[in-house]
Amino acid sequence: MEFVAIVALLALLQYLYFATLVGQARGKYGVNGPAVTGHPVFERYFRVQMNTLELLIALLPGLWLFAHYVSAGGAAVLGLVYLAGRFVYLRSYVADPAKRGAGFGLSILPILALLLGGLLGACSMLLRG
Repeated sequence: MEFVAIVALLALLQYLYFATLVGQARGKYGVNGPAVTGHPVFERYFRVQMNTLELLIALLPGLWLFAHYVSAGGAAVLGLVYLAGRFVYLRSYVADPAKRGAGFGLSILPILALLLGGLLGACSMLLRG
């Protein structure tokens, strides 16, 4: 379970890193808070951060439930794929939002696997009594 904890913490640190990039983009592109629009590149960084936050809501419980009911090692590996996907998403979305598909896929597919695996594992335990 330590690997799962490490991946969960890395996901949170990655989110904080993305938030830092948003802050830097604010300064670079002159978008003063609380505004969240202004320069298109700033807006892309902001959307990456917000999309990452939206996915964290599903990732973290999915990670722990999959680890508990299915496999801690498998959960950690899927979490690492998610983390890589988020970096791909960041690079592609900031460069050209139309090319964000691969990064999004590498982010959402591991989450779906974690959630479905956790659900099936919990149902299996429930049925076993």
